[in-house]
Amino acid sequence: MNNYFVDFFCRHTIKGFLDHQEGMALYQHALSVAAIGPCLEIGSYCGKSTVYLGQACQSTGNALFAVDHHRGSEEHQPGEEYHDSELFDASRNRMDSFQVFRDTLRSSQLEECVVPVVSTSALVLKHWRMPLGLVFIDGGHSPEMSLADCVGWSDRIVAGGKLCIHDIFESPSEGGQGPYLAMRAVLARGDYEFRELVGSLAVLQRHD
Repeated sequence: MNNYFVDFFCRHTIKGFLDHQEGMALYQHALSVAAIGPCLEIGSYCGKSTVYLGQACQSTGNALFAVDHHRGSEEHQPGEEYHDSELFDASRNRMDSFQVFRDTLRSSQLEECVVPVVSTSALVLKHWRMPLGLVFIDGGHSPEMSLADCVGWSDRIVAGGKLCIHDIFESPSEGGQGPYLAMRAVLARGDYEFRELVGSLAVLQRHD
């Protein structure tokens, strides 16, 4: 399956901040939870992580719910460090990555196993009842939003399932501390164990 990703990403450029090593880790962990429950990601952006997770779900008959309001995080807004003018809708004066995300689903042939959920993480979490096998968190990176996402969604994962958190930086000199502090908060509750760190991707597993 490595050959699929090499071929796909050679033919298509997908905007995003996930490197291939992290993506392959997501792919492998999504394969491992196929018998446990569906996968869900917070923060699809243009669909780079969606391709890795979606391929695993497609090959195992699983499903991926891709949650994103597609208006960009704080760092994507005009004047901020990661603003991309190609994703800015000047006619509406706002960021909008949804059409690019849909294009990614179509080009990767994942429309039959990925369910786009265009909404905020908080709203979806409030009404979510389906047990999950894996959740990938890559949404807002402020301490408040990271904590709400990681702690809230960790409660929706079944025993044996996995919580994957992107942009884990132990030192402030390496990057923002929101996801790292949120990971620590989940581990402090005692029902998750740390499994591995691949690049900046942390993988925790629920054991209760």
